[in-house]
Amino acid sequence: MPVTPPSRGLSVHDFHQLAEVPPALTWFANIDNPQTRRAYQNDVQEFMAFTGLENPEHFRDVSRAHVLAWRRDLERRALSGASIRRKLAALSSLFEALCEANAVQGNPVDGVKRPKIASSEGKTPAIGDHQAHALLHAADLATLRGLRDRALLATLLYHGLRRAELCALRVADIQERRGVRHLQVHGKGSKIRYVPLHPGAADAIAAYLDLAGHGDDKASALFRPVSNNAQSGKSSITPDGVYKLLAGYAKTLQIDVAGFGPHALRATAATNALDHGADIAKVQEWLGHANIATTRVYDRRQSRPEDSPTFKVVYR
Repeated sequence: MPVTPPSRGLSVHDFHQLAEVPPALTWFANIDNPQTRRAYQNDVQEFMAFTGLENPEHFRDVSRAHVLAWRRDLERRALSGASIRRKLAALSSLFEALCEANAVQGNPVDGVKRPKIASSEGKTPAIGDHQAHALLHAADLATLRGLRDRALLATLLYHGLRRAELCALRVADIQERRGVRHLQVHGKGSKIRYVPLHPGAADAIAAYLDLAGHGDDKASALFRPVSNNAQSGKSSITPDGVYKLLAGYAKTLQIDVAGFGPHALRATAATNALDHGADIAKVQEWLGHANIATTRVYDRRQSRPEDSPTFKVVYR
């Protein structure tokens, strides 16, 4: 019986005929988180400018040497290790997608070393319990704006939500499950998780909706913009609006913490829950983290100032 000779290997020319390189926008469209999508798009555009790539087809010409040269340039510009890691991750993610589309032969980012994470503790700060308490009681409850702000801050501090998750909440996302009210949270990667609604936040939200008057409009945004003590449309408050709101209260309360912002309230909630006996695996699920290592970055129990040897020193 004759043996069929092996076919010749796939030539570069043949390979290039298998699939067109899709526009970068096609790849970006599949990234659900808008902040990640914007950051990755900027990173890839920066790489294209550095290497002189003018159209998607030129990605086939990118080699590991191009990636290494870009990494050296990023280091020369004294970018942080975290920024360099993200930029390389963005480029690698693009090439993985192109490989899946059978448009390029390999991922040139594979094997390129990325800066190590210098510390197990993230840069996002966690504020003290007294500062969180002050934030929860800072709003003027005689106004619609104040009622909304208290409800919004309580939702962040009692549930550890991301800013985008907070802004995505609708009235219908307050749901009863097994006799307990929950928040249906739309997290990263279109993943939905259900977080029990804290009584403190529930009362604050009820007071806000009672005055705002849109508690029966299930499809509407839970937290709306407020202008001159009146609601401004039916759209949700924006992530930038949340940032500015929090910055205003931080200034009033003189919370002068480097890196303070909405994400700091997420770290504060996680640290407080862990400090009061919550299981870290449960906190991981609660925060919507895919990896428990990410959750550990939010665990500040090892760095509480009151536990420092500083306060054990006594001179008599």
